Amino acid sequence: MDPRERLIIALDVPTATAARRIVAAVGDSAYIYKVGMQLYTAEGPAVVRELVGSGRRVFLDLKYHDIPNTVGAAVREAGALGVSMLTVHASGGGRMLRAAVEAGQSAKADMLVLAVTVLTSLDDAELGKVGVRGGVLDQVLRLAALALSNGCKGVVASALEAGALREEFGPEITIVTPGVRPAGSGPHDQARVVTPAEAIAAGASHIVVGRPITEALDQAAEARAILGQISSQYPVPSTQ
Repeated sequence: MDPRERLIIALDVPTATAARRIVAAVGDSAYIYKVGMQLYTAEGPAVVRELVGSGRRVFLDLKYHDIPNTVGAAVREAGALGVSMLTVHASGGGRMLRAAVEAGQSAKADMLVLAVTVLTSLDDAELGKVGVRGGVLDQVLRLAALALSNGCKGVVASALEAGALREEFGPEITIVTPGVRPAGSGPHDQARVVTPAEAIAAGASHIVVGRPITEALDQAAEARAILGQISSQYPVPSTQ
């Protein structure tokens, strides 16, 4: 797989103008962009339509978590926007997950519904405070099993759990890993972070990188550096 298919750049910015600058600066170094709560709340579906219309793929990261009918309706609207990937919370339960998958299939057959397991800002202590028994890994595997049994083809989890997910569920599932930071970057508000190379080596299908690229002085150069780290794990086949 082309390393650019594995990198998702998070457009966690407040305006469409800021997002456009990042996309223009990165250029051909990335194909997939994450639109999350901040940008979507500020700019609405227009920013998704613009990205899709420009030939980019959109990972809509709104983490739907509601009753099955409401989530299904939201997923259908996302499919109509042309998004390639979107997130729902696995903790919404089997009926909600199934409703999301079925709505996605009816709206856009190739849209990937990803189930969020445990947020990368949480650790074992924080999970215990909200009443979850067992550690992060136990909860990730438990929620992944629930999601996959209800039709999801992939999950969102830290790369620290990616190896266990691969061992438990095999090579076919998609694993998207946030909390990825190049060596030397601070963790910011993430509790469980790894480098791009570590994430890919652990079994991640895609990595999500935000501030290390979007706040860099040379955003294209930073994206290329991360692609190089991805390539160190999955070299691009020669075309010669």
